[in-house]
Amino acid sequence: MKPIVSFDMDMTLLDHSTNEIPDSAMEAIRRLRENHVIVLATGRDMDSHFSVRLRDLVKADAIVHTNGAKVTVKDQVIHESHMSGELKRRLLEFAADHELAVGVTIGNDDFYTHPECVTKNDLERWGDCGRQYRDPWTLMEMKVPSMCYIGPPEGAALIGAAFPELRLPLFAGKQGADIIEARNSKANGLELLCKYFGTSMEEAYAFGDSMNDYEIIKAVGTGIAMGNGDPRLKEAADYVTADISHDGIYKACVHFGLI
Repeated sequence: MKPIVSFDMDMTLLDHSTNEIPDSAMEAIRRLRENHVIVLATGRDMDSHFSVRLRDLVKADAIVHTNGAKVTVKDQVIHESHMSGELKRRLLEFAADHELAVGVTIGNDDFYTHPECVTKNDLERWGDCGRQYRDPWTLMEMKVPSMCYIGPPEGAALIGAAFPELRLPLFAGKQGADIIEARNSKANGLELLCKYFGTSMEEAYAFGDSMNDYEIIKAVGTGIAMGNGDPRLKEAADYVTADISHDGIYKACVHFGLI
C-alpha cells in the first residue's frame, strides 16, 4: 500500500509572511500524490471558513483536524471526539473571569469569550478582522472537538496550570494556543489513518514546525522538522530541512527520494 506523507499547515505548508503555500511545496505535493497518501495534520478545523481555501488547494486524501479530535477521509468522518459539557463550562467560566479569549470558529461564526482580544490580535497580525462573533455560551449546546486561546503565551500557561487534563501547544507565531484534551493528538489521528489505508506509522513521513507536532514527529518512521521550527521539535525530529521560505518541503522530499 502507499505510505503516508503528512503535513502540518501553519508555517509548514502555509507561509504566514505571504499567506500562501510556496510553489515548491505545491509541486512536491503534486509529485508525491502518485505514490503516496497525502495527509494534512493540523490544529485547524480545515472545514472552517478560514481554512477551506487551503483545504481545497491541497486536495489531501485525508485530514487530521483539530489535533486529532476529528479525522476525515474525503467527505467521510471516520473519527470525532467532543469536549464534555462540564469541561466546556469550566473553561468558558475561567476564561471569562480571567479576561482571556477562549473559543472556537465553527462555519462562518466565531464563539469567543472576550472577543475584543481576538479582534486586537487579528488587526495586529493581518490588518483586518472580518469575524462574526456569537455568544460563546452557545457552545454549551454544540459539539465542540477542541478550542483555542488567542493571546500571549502567559495566558496559555495560566489555562494549562488550571486544567491539567488539557494540553495547550502554542501556535507557530506564539500569538495563541490550541486547547486540546490530553487524549487527542495528531499522532493518534494519523494512526487511525494508517489502519484505514492499510499502511503503517513506521512507513509514514510527517512534516511539522511547532510543539503540537511533537507527538506525530516522534511516532512516525521519519519525522521532519522545518528549519523555522521550534528548537525542541528539531531535537525530536529525524531530519531538519530548510525554512518554509527556502523550499524546505521540496528539499526534504528530494533528500529522502520521495520525488
